[in-house]
Amino acid sequence: MRESILTIPVNEVFEPREGCPICRMRDTVEEHICEYIMGAAMMEPDVRMETNKLGFCYTHFNQLMKQNNRLSLGLMLNSHLEELRENIFDKKGLFQSPESKAKKIATLDDTCFVCSKVQWGIDHMLETVFTMYVKDGKFKNLFKSQEYFCVPHYHYLVAKSENKMPKADRTEFIKTMNSIMQEYAKTLNSDVNDFCNSFDYRNAGKLHSAEMEHVRTSIERAVAFLTSRKPDSK
Repeated sequence: MRESILTIPVNEVFEPREGCPICRMRDTVEEHICEYIMGAAMMEPDVRMETNKLGFCYTHFNQLMKQNNRLSLGLMLNSHLEELRENIFDKKGLFQSPESKAKKIATLDDTCFVCSKVQWGIDHMLETVFTMYVKDGKFKNLFKSQEYFCVPHYHYLVAKSENKMPKADRTEFIKTMNSIMQEYAKTLNSDVNDFCNSFDYRNAGKLHSAEMEHVRTSIERAVAFLTSRKPDSK
């Protein structure tokens, strides 16, 4: 396939061949969205209406705080809390029972402005991934050379590909991912097992040797593989 504005970003996240490419895709989109809403977009009425309504999840609150623009975040939080008060806690009426307020809060727990935009961005990029896998032999080889796909994104790719690829291509696509997952899970399991065994007194000191780097990082790598997020570890 000829390179285009659609294929270039996809190739960029797959080319490192390290970690999960869909995690890199998500991280790239997340960064752009967080920078966007903490900038001039924060004052755009349509954006503020959405952030007031949807709020943010814990993960993305943390990422917004790392943007080092506490005033922008404070302004969004202020208007979000105002809407929360006016539409839920301060609202009175015949049908505004304590239980109904709790139900509204429960739905708010499941919404996040950044999550919604990131998911939209990933879904559109995956459309290109599926097309490139079918039509671009070079990209297919690049896909097959990936280190691994994290468990959540493996599941998501399988589900999203169902109506996006010809049956034969999808069968090969899933077979390729299964092979990658099987090999990486085996290697990772071995590394975690070696990490646990390193605490045996008979292996004292081995964990700190240069060639044991893959074992020392195995816990963090396992968390990333299972959850799609690298843990905050010191």
